[in-house]
Amino acid sequence: MKIEKIKYRIHEIIYEADTPAGRAFDVALFYAIILSVLVVMMDSVSSLHAHYGYWFHVIEWVITILFSVEYLLRIWTVKNAGKYIFSFYGLIDLLAVLPAYLSLVFVGTQFLIVVRILRLLRVFRVLKLARYINATEDLVMAFKASRRKIIVFLEAVLIIVVIMGAMMYLIEGPENGFDNIPKSVYWAIVTITTVGYGDIAPQTFIGQSLASLLMITGFAIIAVPTGIITSEINRVRKSHNTQTCSKCFYDNHDDDALFCKKCGQKL
Repeated sequence: MKIEKIKYRIHEIIYEADTPAGRAFDVALFYAIILSVLVVMMDSVSSLHAHYGYWFHVIEWVITILFSVEYLLRIWTVKNAGKYIFSFYGLIDLLAVLPAYLSLVFVGTQFLIVVRILRLLRVFRVLKLARYINATEDLVMAFKASRRKIIVFLEAVLIIVVIMGAMMYLIEGPENGFDNIPKSVYWAIVTITTVGYGDIAPQTFIGQSLASLLMITGFAIIAVPTGIITSEINRVRKSHNTQTCSKCFYDNHDDDALFCKKCGQKL
């Protein structure tokens, strides 16, 4: 029973951010991740590596060992270890420590440690961002609900760039760099997205006028998908907390949930 209480307490600290201890753990994890990534980035600078390479190496291995212990504790405290290991966050946690150990065998792989930045996704729980964007599940639902509108929007954009590209080919022609319609369509895409590489540019007054119209249209078009997805997000909005089921590892429960909606385990 004592071991079970310890496991429950560790699970509460590691997996939940609604308690003071859990929040403190996640904040400490946040700073450790940032420090680790900064160390790897600075170590790639030759001048800094020459002066502080030894200390960078020490700091990195201390953090790697701490992350390894944390990873093992996460496995130990859940009822279904396989569920965690092969979950999205489980794979990210593994990738956070794996490159350091691979570097002992394969030279140069230590710089892959920067993938630890992905662990910052856990900070969403600390900052309670899920209460405003309704977590990943709600965002995915919003994308699915708006996919038809997005497809229609993209079809409209495709029609516009093809027509504009063909017109620009007729107006400017090969002598001004618009050698063919596909290249002209490429120019229309670059222009309507406001990227503007400048490798092709209209030289005639009519061409420049058409380009100006396309640029203005681009500003209006950029806002369309954002509005569609935001509208769908507002429709599926729910209130969630950070409680994680120790049995099935589901972590998207409602605020008033007492039992896991997936497996029925008491939270």
